[in-house]
Amino acid sequence: MRKYGRTRDGSQNATEQALRPVVISEPCPRVATDRRRRKHYDLCMSNHADSTNPKRFYPIGTPGLPWGDAEKVQWFESRSIERSYRDEVLSKLEKIESPLEVQQYGALSLDPQRYPLFAVKSSRVLTGAPWALITGGVHGYETSGVQGALAFLAKHAAAYTDRLNLVIAPCVSPWGYEVINRWNPHTADPNRSFVANSPAEESAALMKLIAELGADFLVHIDLHETTDSDENEFRPALAARDGTPFEPGLIPDGFYTVGDTENPQEEFQAAIVAGVEQVTHIAPPDAQGEIIGSKVTQHGVINYPCTAFGLCTSVTSARFTSTTEVYPDSPKITAEICNAAQIAAVQAALEYALAC
Repeated sequence: MRKYGRTRDGSQNATEQALRPVVISEPCPRVATDRRRRKHYDLCMSNHADSTNPKRFYPIGTPGLPWGDAEKVQWFESRSIERSYRDEVLSKLEKIESPLEVQQYGALSLDPQRYPLFAVKSSRVLTGAPWALITGGVHGYETSGVQGALAFLAKHAAAYTDRLNLVIAPCVSPWGYEVINRWNPHTADPNRSFVANSPAEESAALMKLIAELGADFLVHIDLHETTDSDENEFRPALAARDGTPFEPGLIPDGFYTVGDTENPQEEFQAAIVAGVEQVTHIAPPDAQGEIIGSKVTQHGVINYPCTAFGLCTSVTSARFTSTTEVYPDSPKITAEICNAAQIAAVQAALEYALAC
C-alpha cells in the first residue's frame, strides 16, 4: 500500500515532496428549503455521477455493496497531501512554555516520524483542582477544531493553570488534517471509534492517554465543524462504503453544540451557545425543528447518545461534555471568526464548570 495516497503532483513519495498551496473548488450550495435541497442533491450527484450506472453517487465501489479491502485501498490511494501537519501544528507546539508542557502520547503507524501524537498538559498537577480535557482535530479536516485549540493554547490556556489541570490534544487525527478528510487511512471515522478494541488508532491512542492519566475529569469539550463537504463528499462516501442509499440532508448555517442524550446538562450547553453568540451566529432549526436530523432541544443545541455512538466526548466520565460545531462555509464568517468561536466555546465551558 502506498504510504499516504498521492501528493498534489501525483508522485508517491509524500515525505520527500514539498507541500504546495491547494485550490479548493467551491462547495455545493447550502440547502435551506425542499426546493434547494433537491438542487443541492442534484449538484452533489453531478459531482459523482456515472452515466453507465444511474444509481452510482460515488466513484468508488458498487452501489448497494459495502466496500471490501480493494475499495478501501482505492479510496486511500485517491487521497492527496493538501497541507502540512508539521508546519501548521507541530511548529506551534514547539513554542509551548511553562506553565504548560508537551507530551507525546503515540504516533500513527502509517508514518511515526511524520505523524507523532501530542497533548499539552499543565506542568504542575494541582492537588484537589478539577481536570479539563479539550480535544481538536478528531476529524482532521475540521480546521478550526485544530487551529482553535492551538489558538486557545497560545493565548488563554496559561491563565487557567492556577484553577484547573488542563489536558489539550489539539490534533487527534494528523493524517486526516493533512489530506483534509473525515476518515483515517483505513476509512474508519475516529469520532465513531471511541470504543473498546477501537478500529481507529487515533481514537485508541487518546483513550490510552486518558486511561493512563487516571484523572477524574470535570469537563471535556471536543472542537468540531459541520461543513458543506459533509454533504457533497463525506456522506456520499459513507453511504458508498456501507452499501446504503444516499439521501440528501441539510447543512445548518451557524454554530451549534451536541450534548449527551444520557447527560444533557442543558444549562452548560446554553452557556456555551451564549458565549459563542458574542462571536458568531447560531444555527436555526430546519422546518422540522431539527439540525442534521436531530431535534433541537434548545437554542443551538442537539443531543446524541455519545457512548453508544463512540464519540470522543465519551472518553471520560466528565460531568460536563459538549461537542462544538462551527460552520466555516457561511458567507457571514471567516477563518479567524471560526477560531474565535472555538475559543469562546472553550472559555464558556471552563468558566461554567468552574463556577459549579
